[in-house]
Amino acid sequence: MTLEDLVGTNMTDNRRDRAIEALEALVEAARRQDCLTVGVYESAKLLNVDPDSVVLCVLATDEEDKDIALQIHFMLLQAFCCDNDINIVRIAGMHRLAQLLGEPAAADDNGNEPHDLHCILVT
Repeated sequence: MTLEDLVGTNMTDNRRDRAIEALEALVEAARRQDCLTVGVYESAKLLNVDPDSVVLCVLATDEEDKDIALQIHFMLLQAFCCDNDINIVRIAGMHRLAQLLGEPAAADDNGNEPHDLHCILVT
């Protein structure tokens, strides 16, 4: 079940806020313990090598993400996670996720692009 499924079942605002807070706390704790894999390709590599170490897959998009290749990657990651009993959470809006991870939300002054935050695995 994804977070979108829960939201679709008339989850109250209070329950949704608590779920978001719990996810933020989990990501923050995993970051401090160096238990995060960030990026679609890095996540796919880890899932291929050691899927048993993964407990949660966070898939994040922004409203402007209409890239068909990204959607295909998401479908493949979701299918793999379902086959390996890995929990999946889909979220909209990567800005808060970037803040939690201490990542810039956009390219910096030197033209360095931010990390790919579309997929995050918690191990």
